Amino acid sequence: MKQGIYTILDNVKIAERIYRMRLQGETEGMLAGQFVNILLPGRFLRRPISICNAENRILTLIYKVVGEGTHDMTQLQKGYQLDLLTCLGNGYDLSLAGDAPLLLGGGVGIPPLYLTAKKLREAGKKVKVILGFNTIAELFYEKEFQNLGCEVTVTTVDGSYGLKGFVTAALDGKQSYYYACGPLPMLKAIIKTVGENGEVSMEERMGCGFGVCVGCTLQTKNGFKRVCKDGPVFKSGELMVNEG
Repeated sequence: MKQGIYTILDNVKIAERIYRMRLQGETEGMLAGQFVNILLPGRFLRRPISICNAENRILTLIYKVVGEGTHDMTQLQKGYQLDLLTCLGNGYDLSLAGDAPLLLGGGVGIPPLYLTAKKLREAGKKVKVILGFNTIAELFYEKEFQNLGCEVTVTTVDGSYGLKGFVTAALDGKQSYYYACGPLPMLKAIIKTVGENGEVSMEERMGCGFGVCVGCTLQTKNGFKRVCKDGPVFKSGELMVNEG
């Protein structure tokens, strides 16, 4: 864990209730799949946001407005300085990717897959990406993944863009190693469809963000784990897909 002051470069709306914030500050050591914890003015608890991209001292975060805290974030302007805890949690193990990994993201589970795809492409991997949204109004980063050289498929629940259905609608059951991030029902459906040869990043409400408060504890096949400290990335085989 590191702590630093980051200066907002821009903070713009890119889709329905979806915003992209770019900040200037230290990016060394940040891994694909990790997250940061932001101290917001007037708020006691920090807000955990996954890392979308981190390079050349520019940190990119993508967040969805779901409550008062994230709404407050939309009001922050260029030049404002924020206190961030960074390099939190573990990341995806890219050494297991094989030659043609599959990336699956749903909604705000998509951002951490961008840096994942970027690193995999830099390593010469052929990357296939499936992005899932509820509707076309929530669509973001399709072109950004394409610009990395990824093969991109988009699904929408209402059929307003791409394939109709969830991300599993684009699966053919013949996938190799995969990396996924999104809501728990989506992750369980992926594991049931293509098996346990992959990694999933969990979305849980967090208090401290570094393992002290145990507010984000999750039951796995290997016992109770803290999503912020032991995760947010877990091997797919650890997830209890038939529970809940």
